Amino acid sequence: MEPNNQVTFINTLLPFVGILFLIAIGVVFLTQQFRKNLYRKQLEQEELKKKHQIELLRSSIQAQEEERKRIAQDMHDEMGAALSITRMHLLQAERKHGYESESLLSDLQLIRSLTESSLESMRRISHELMPAQLEKFGLIKTLETVIEQLGGAGTIEITLHTPSDLSFLDHSTQLTLYRVLMELINNTIKHAGADRIEITMNLESQSLKILFSDNGKGLSDKLNEKGLGLKGIEGRISVIGGTVEIGNNSNGSFNAHISVPF
Repeated sequence: MEPNNQVTFINTLLPFVGILFLIAIGVVFLTQQFRKNLYRKQLEQEELKKKHQIELLRSSIQAQEEERKRIAQDMHDEMGAALSITRMHLLQAERKHGYESESLLSDLQLIRSLTESSLESMRRISHELMPAQLEKFGLIKTLETVIEQLGGAGTIEITLHTPSDLSFLDHSTQLTLYRVLMELINNTIKHAGADRIEITMNLESQSLKILFSDNGKGLSDKLNEKGLGLKGIEGRISVIGGTVEIGNNSNGSFNAHISVPF
């Protein structure tokens, strides 16, 4: 091929090469944009799915709380009244017939004692189902009452460090934290073999930080063996927009770090 023909061929080919190069760049760019859009849509779908799951969980917890409230009210109004009337009749029977026989008096006193014990248990269960004083006095006073009761029973020693006031937290958040802390306390009493619990609350950067720790045996190394109680805690905290990290201290005992925005 002559030099002039070669130059003419190359000059003719160059625009097509340039066009192909631009097309290749365009394809790469469009592919990248497609992948970005696909990834963005996947993230949006995951976010919507997460929000939907949280809404379902929030609705489930709300339904549970309403059922707890109904049961607590029924126990207080019906069972409580029935047990109180039974106790009153037993007292009258003691006064009226107790002098007839020491054995009869002893039996009546035993039955009355069992009735009073049942009444006290009913009140305790009703209070745990729906703590009336939480709405009246707030989270701190309610926890202090629970801790005083547990300390009086000699069950476990609990130390509570809190801010002076948490009344700015809405009732739903306070109720959630009450449920979570009671679950943690019950888990420690039942499973940890501990005799001491420490609960510390601090206000930091528009969030409430809670550290719960005990001196028990801690969690198993297999974290996937967390029970329904601990999973329920994670669910409750997520509903109020918080986070919880559950694990063991350096000495092997249990701890939970909770962070709740306000």
